Amino acid sequence: MNNQQGSNRISSGVIAAVSAAVVAVGGGVAWITSQSQNTPTPSNPSQSVQQPGQPTTKQPGNEQTASVYWLQPKGNNVDLVPQQVRVAAVQPNQVLEKAFQNLLAGPTEGTDSTTIPQGTKLLGLKIENNDEVHVNLSESFTSGGGSTSMMGRVGQVVYTATSLNPNAKVYIEVNGKQLDVLGGEGVVLDQPLTRESFKKDFPL
Repeated sequence: MNNQQGSNRISSGVIAAVSAAVVAVGGGVAWITSQSQNTPTPSNPSQSVQQPGQPTTKQPGNEQTASVYWLQPKGNNVDLVPQQVRVAAVQPNQVLEKAFQNLLAGPTEGTDSTTIPQGTKLLGLKIENNDEVHVNLSESFTSGGGSTSMMGRVGQVVYTATSLNPNAKVYIEVNGKQLDVLGGEGVVLDQPLTRESFKKDFPL
């Protein structure tokens, strides 16, 4: 009988000790949890966390505007008229290359025209010293048309090539060689060409 009571006392003591340990651990866990909630989470500079409802920021694009020049009749004369082309590009030569691709593809507006022969291709375009534009075209550029047609296509090339810098000097090449005389009627190109020299030498 005494042994049974002793066993009961031992069991009660063990239970009391275990209960005390559980209470102590539970209190510690509760304290740690409360501290972790009050402590701000260190930020990681390599990560960007966006809060709900905040608008996303978008990097501005490298979009530039060039102009393609078409021909429009004006009484007995012909005008060079610009059509803007917006190009997502970084380098100026990429912008002008896109403008020339549009030029050689032909006009999209009903009132615009071109005297650049169909099938003319852009073989290369290079900008040097920030004010010189070298345009290399295929042989088709020199074919067909009279002197007015020749002067018109030269004007389209010169004005399109200088759409980013109106004061730039333009060198027109065909198959990599500088073009000095254009067409069977012998339109002489005194290169480099500028907008000013074109208006002086080739009145349309």
